[in-house]
Amino acid sequence: MENCIFCKIIAGEIPSNKVYEDEDMLAFRDINPQAKVHVLVVPKSHFAMLAEMNEAQAELVKKCLQKIPEIAGKLGLSGGYRLIINQGKDAGQTVHHLHIHILGGQDMGEKML
Repeated sequence: MENCIFCKIIAGEIPSNKVYEDEDMLAFRDINPQAKVHVLVVPKSHFAMLAEMNEAQAELVKKCLQKIPEIAGKLGLSGGYRLIINQGKDAGQTVHHLHIHILGGQDMGEKML
């Protein structure tokens, strides 16, 4: 997508602090971290909502979810981590390119927000 900040990061047009990349996905540190460790995992295929995914994109999300434990391990999150996928305005989705937040590096507590 032409105006998508994550697509520009994927294309290398905007710099990022990458922690993992392969042909299907990119993981990079959030510029506005909400925890000691805050990384975004972004499929390289552009779509905003889980409800919009086609079969190939669903496989990309599956691959992202399967890779997250390895990424979390490299980030030192042996005590656990939280995953968040915001879907839509009411959920706080500000970039309309599906992404998974990995939050950790501290006691996140039981409260979800």
